[in-house]
Amino acid sequence: MTKGSIMAEPAVDMVTTPDGSLVIRPHGLLDADQAVELRLALVHAVRHLRPLRLILDMQDVHDVDAINVGTLAAACHLGDDHQVAVFLDNSSAAVAGRLTAAGVAHHRLRHVGASRAA
Repeated sequence: MTKGSIMAEPAVDMVTTPDGSLVIRPHGLLDADQAVELRLALVHAVRHLRPLRLILDMQDVHDVDAINVGTLAAACHLGDDHQVAVFLDNSSAAVAGRLTAAGVAHHRLRHVGASRAA
């Protein structure tokens, strides 16, 4: 038993939709503290679960650091290698811009800024 240990909320939630898509929903600020959990979830989803579509729902993400931008871009390439279509939905315009600069193709970014308040 560890004194003072607090269980942290997971950085991502995963759910499978009726059409067979796997939706991963990261939360809050994606920085170095969440990098390992996000990377492990993405690699597990693409390499082991192998859904037809992997959707990263970015609606609840406030910001993404450079490490996680690279992780998200790499997940798109890993999906291509394993015949899994990877899409990033509901990201802010700022996050979408960083993802595009990191090499994420425009067709993968869906509903950019659609649910964001001005």
